[in-house]
Amino acid sequence: MTNPEGPKPGETIYRHSIAARATHWLWALALLVMVMSGMQIFNAAPYLDASDKNNPDRRVLAFGAMNGPTGPVGVTQIFGHTFVTTNVFGYTDDGQGGRAERAFPGWMTLPAVQDLADGRRWHLFFGWVLVLALAAYTISAGIRGDLRELILRPDDLKKMLPMQLYYLRLRKEPPPHGKYNPLQKATYNLILFVVLPLIVLTGLALSPGIDAIAQPLVNVLGGRQFARLWHFSLMALLIAYFCLHMVLVFSTGAWNNVKSMITGWYKLGDHDGVGA
Repeated sequence: MTNPEGPKPGETIYRHSIAARATHWLWALALLVMVMSGMQIFNAAPYLDASDKNNPDRRVLAFGAMNGPTGPVGVTQIFGHTFVTTNVFGYTDDGQGGRAERAFPGWMTLPAVQDLADGRRWHLFFGWVLVLALAAYTISAGIRGDLRELILRPDDLKKMLPMQLYYLRLRKEPPPHGKYNPLQKATYNLILFVVLPLIVLTGLALSPGIDAIAQPLVNVLGGRQFARLWHFSLMALLIAYFCLHMVLVFSTGAWNNVKSMITGWYKLGDHDGVGA
């Protein structure tokens, strides 16, 4: 809730600095390219094993094709259960106007055609873009004091359930908060300080060059196949976060939220916090 001596609902405040806005859009671009190029890379070995090496007996996920009554069909295997997923996964768009056996369709991968080498180049380049953007945001947020407001504190824990009830429309007002509410803090802390660093570490473990000079890192993760499983699972978690993020953006005023990430200026709602 707003400070009674500060800005009031309906007022427009300068909420996001140039650094925050620039890194936000860099993250968005980098993550989009990395997901698409990551799917391209995954197509070269379309399976995940809970093992330290390639082990069909411990297969968690696999995409492929098999002969059906009328021709090839795409199949997806999850923990040994097989589902027909033709034209979605397994046997789908080949990026050249036809269909072929591949995990993800051409419209989801970068590049669209099967090209492992180019997929790796896109993935590595934008991986560094993501790391540098994260470093720039952390440093600039620390200097501005925003990082202090973002950190989840013990006092925030008791406010998480009331905040969730507010989101579910089971409570009229949210608990008092500053610029970030307790659920935002928890989510941003998880993504910024846990998920993204782990994605970087597991991605490094999949690099043959890093594998050669940092074998202990690969061993800690359980081997390269386990590292692939962690990397893919974390990516799926990140995509789920993005979907939730977009739901909240649109449900709490899409134009106001998007405009604030372009111009920096945000119009306060009835229960928006402005910062401690």
